[in-house]
Amino acid sequence: MLIETEPTPNPATLKFLPGRTVMEAGTRDFAEPEEADASPLAAALFSLGDVEGVFFGHDFISVTAAPGGEWHDLKPQVLGILLDHFSSGAPLFTGGSANGILVDADYNDDPADADIVDQIRDLIDTRVRPAVARDGGDIVYRGFDKGVVYLAMQGACSGCPSSTATLKQGIESLLKHYVPEVTEVRAA
Repeated sequence: MLIETEPTPNPATLKFLPGRTVMEAGTRDFAEPEEADASPLAAALFSLGDVEGVFFGHDFISVTAAPGGEWHDLKPQVLGILLDHFSSGAPLFTGGSANGILVDADYNDDPADADIVDQIRDLIDTRVRPAVARDGGDIVYRGFDKGVVYLAMQGACSGCPSSTATLKQGIESLLKHYVPEVTEVRAA
């Protein structure tokens, strides 16, 4: 089995491509080791000690090195864990655990804004998320209130030095262009 790696715009994060589906649907972000109880693979990656984030996408895993962690030393260890996991056919999530399922919360958007929210979500899903996934991350809608769209960056995008520019210059410009009711985009 060959696992390819790709750099991401976040120098602390590498994207690992196992050549197979990782998540059938959705994504899962593990921002700290305590969240990894839901996944034996995430827990194994965090156990390396120099890992501060794990993200599962459709066909990739992004791993973020902790400050001071060196990819020169960490990359072979991550590859070993990923090879063992995928070669063994082990499950991605702990059986019988609802912790592996991420359900978007109800954001209490104003029902009067339903058409606007639908436009925003459609643009995010069709134009933004595919581009962000290529960089090893995801962006999740968190709400719309009085012209402000709230989005959460995950995976390689969380903590990336260029994430503010991506939000403000890229996503905000796109949303303002297509949805005039949008006045600003903020990180949630």
